[in-house]
Amino acid sequence: MFRRGVLGLLAAGLLAGAAFAQAEPDAPAAAPEKPDPQNTVNLDLSTGRVVIRLRPDLAPKHVERVKLLCREHFYDNTPFHRVIEGFMAQGGDPTGTGEGGSKHPNVPAEFSNTAHFLRGTVGAARSGDPDSANSQFFIMFAPGASLDGQYTVWGNVVSGMQFVDKIKRGSPDNNGKVDGPDRIVKMRLAADEK
Repeated sequence: MFRRGVLGLLAAGLLAGAAFAQAEPDAPAAAPEKPDPQNTVNLDLSTGRVVIRLRPDLAPKHVERVKLLCREHFYDNTPFHRVIEGFMAQGGDPTGTGEGGSKHPNVPAEFSNTAHFLRGTVGAARSGDPDSANSQFFIMFAPGASLDGQYTVWGNVVSGMQFVDKIKRGSPDNNGKVDGPDRIVKMRLAADEK
């Protein structure tokens, strides 16, 4: 998402609805009673832990990629390089430029007609090519209906959204690029932390 150009068009319309978004709950869906450690990611920030429920029912290929990258410790110390108030926080690029990815091939789009980009939704970032997702992802601060069916949903924040809210924002004049960005301390599959 949001590799040069695509984000600017989407952000303008979404920022207009930011005031409405403030009333949204912290997570779009309730956490399952017994979380599945094979489909739960713990994303640690300097301010606290964010727990993400993976959605293999919506995006099995993207979920497998996220699991692989977590097991490779790929996300450790990567920055949230583009963060736009009232919209989203984007990370997962070790270069911090929005142009980087992992050594693995890109993942084809897995768009859904039933999943919606709400506060706490985690999506696969990509360029203008729908099949260009790799390691980058974004977490929504607010609903973004214009993304529905256009980007892959691979997870939902089920706890710790207050820590996502504290991620350093980028410059509105520079497409949300963050100087001195906050970084992921570590990101692991819950099953691997036991």
